[in-house]
Amino acid sequence: MSLFEQLGGAPAVEVAVDRFYEKVLADPRINGFFEGVDMDRQRRHQVRFLTYAFGGSSTYNGRGMRAAHERLVREQQLNDGHFDAVVESLAATLAELGVAENLIAEVGTIAETVRDDVLAR
Repeated sequence: MSLFEQLGGAPAVEVAVDRFYEKVLADPRINGFFEGVDMDRQRRHQVRFLTYAFGGSSTYNGRGMRAAHERLVREQQLNDGHFDAVVESLAATLAELGVAENLIAEVGTIAETVRDDVLAR
């Protein structure tokens, strides 16, 4: 069973993304990166990406992590601390939704696989 299925499939990922962005937008360490962003579009994009990353889809048609974030690295100094804050928000969201710790750890492991691309390294 894929991680996507273990997390509860599409309905669970959609709820998690909504709650995740509530946390992100309330976090002064990272909310500035989302000023002027169409959050409905961002949420839809994040659902598609996480569905793919968690094994719920075999294809992803969005931009790569490096391309999607390189402007933020260059212009807003997106860094490891910001990446950590995002991962913390995601883990906290999943914990609040009752996701088992081993699955949250697996999500964290997946997040780490894109750290260098997100931070344009």
